Amino acid sequence: MLLAANCMQSITQLFKKDNEPEKEYGSTAKLLSNFDMLNQMHLHPLVGAYYDFGNHTEKVRLSWKETRVGTRELVREVLEQPVPRFVPHIGYVSLFPFMGKIIPSDSWILGKQLDLISNSTVFWTDYGLRSLSKTSSLYMKYNTEHDAPYWRGSIWMNMNYMVLSALYHYSKEDGPYSDRARVIYNDLRGNLIRNVVRNYHQTGFLWEQYDQRNGKGKGARLFTGWTSLVLLIMAEAYT
Repeated sequence: MLLAANCMQSITQLFKKDNEPEKEYGSTAKLLSNFDMLNQMHLHPLVGAYYDFGNHTEKVRLSWKETRVGTRELVREVLEQPVPRFVPHIGYVSLFPFMGKIIPSDSWILGKQLDLISNSTVFWTDYGLRSLSKTSSLYMKYNTEHDAPYWRGSIWMNMNYMVLSALYHYSKEDGPYSDRARVIYNDLRGNLIRNVVRNYHQTGFLWEQYDQRNGKGKGARLFTGWTSLVLLIMAEAYT
């Protein structure tokens, strides 16, 4: 939402007149980038991670149910009433404040983000950052019988690009974490490039996503959408 508000403010600035939308989008962007408010709403201080917040329960399972036509299918069953709380799953969404460069370069929270990124049980693999922590109860779990774990483990180039952009930014900032950000940046950048190039030589394709266990391309192929961001990563071209 912060990125969207910033983009809309930039678009309205192209108009050669004073207009209310620019002020409104600017105010929204300022509100969404308020670091103190962000921490009050989404930071788990003991974990040092950002969580979604909303109506949630962990007591959910897939159960076999009879259908009207006499067949059986797996459906999601909620075993208790959801209540407002942190959603205790660390994934790409947890890194959005980091990707948005909202965190000050001297904040202890930045150090925690680097810990999570480089932790092999959370995000880190030899092929890129996985989309959901291995410690999550939803890791590689189906949402329904026919709803595979699409964003529950696989490596996605668009999110890795945004993490690299933030790492590159923080490596250039004065602060206690700049050197570590540079090391993680170099390692992650190398892993992503090597894996995409290896898959391209093996298959002739860029892939929609990559398997976090072996780096193998999967999903849609001929996917020169966000996977083509690997070229910007090679060029170290970040916004």
